[in-house]
Amino acid sequence: MTDVATSQLTVGRIVIPATVDAPDAGPFLDMVRLANAVCLHDTGHDDLHQEPDEVLGFWQDQADWAQTGFWAERDGEIIGAVTLRYSQEEGTKTLDFDLMVDPDRWGEGVEEALLAAAEEEARTLGRTIIQTWTLHRPGGEGPTMQPSTGWGSVPADDRQTVFQLASGFTLEQVERNSAFDLRGPFDLVETMLDEAVAFAGDDYRVVTWTAPPTPDEYQDGYAYAISRMSTDVPQGGMVIEEEKWDAERVRRRDARLAAQGLLVSVACVQHVPTGVIAAYNELVISADDHTAVTHQYGTLVLKEHRGHRLGTIVKCANLLRWREIVPESPRVSTFNAEENRHMLNINEAIGFVPVSYAGAWKKVLA
Repeated sequence: MTDVATSQLTVGRIVIPATVDAPDAGPFLDMVRLANAVCLHDTGHDDLHQEPDEVLGFWQDQADWAQTGFWAERDGEIIGAVTLRYSQEEGTKTLDFDLMVDPDRWGEGVEEALLAAAEEEARTLGRTIIQTWTLHRPGGEGPTMQPSTGWGSVPADDRQTVFQLASGFTLEQVERNSAFDLRGPFDLVETMLDEAVAFAGDDYRVVTWTAPPTPDEYQDGYAYAISRMSTDVPQGGMVIEEEKWDAERVRRRDARLAAQGLLVSVACVQHVPTGVIAAYNELVISADDHTAVTHQYGTLVLKEHRGHRLGTIVKCANLLRWREIVPESPRVSTFNAEENRHMLNINEAIGFVPVSYAGAWKKVLA
């Protein structure tokens, strides 16, 4: 081990600054810098890059999800960070975290120190299950490891895989990160939408809006649809606790999205006989930089409305709408569980291609 690795390592709590220019914003900015560096290193692309203002707007909203974290410093330089996120609802038992170490400093003991801080915080909060995600490039050679679902794999000899296993985690799911080129032709998207709308029939209609804010008349139905993301999506061996949503929470979310400086296009399918929002898709980008990568947030078809091609409708309708609203964005980035073959089939048919993968890891604390 080098002299640098054996010098003093200090771990401290990340302070949430009032602004990115505040005197105490340094560690927070270093955390964002490290997150971007790790994503670029592990995936080979910069689609997951985030700006400090966007991250700060998310952290400053602690109403539904608490955000905290720790930095690790050696010789006056912050070389690692871990961020923690957990539900504020009573009775929840999980805590999610992201561990970020300067790729050039991995193996110096930083990751162990930050994981220890995260586990201590989880125990203090009464959380018994901690979960995290690792990113991996596609097409690598060498041995692989499958999750408990049996779908997808991650490199078995990757530094993160080795660390997670040595730290007592189990691989519970693999997600595919796919991208769609927004600069290409949309003829296939238009054809798929027309065919899906005809197949769904008159009981379903497309509803769209740009947020924030969410129109008053859709807040209740949208809240219910979002709440189903915690119950209706493939979870593998991960623990996804049910979330409670209502119109007020949708308004809080809208306020947070505005604070983050984000623009959102929402495409829904409404079940005409009942008024229920049966499916939805969200496309998101910086309101100030339409040349950035677009991110797909939630996409869901309620279980009881599946089999009507509603997933195809909301995805295609929103892509066509997005081309009109934000024609400058080069591509869309999205994540889907490898076992979610129905949604992946839709993505592949539209033209999404894999660009990286994520391993989902779980540890039950003693």
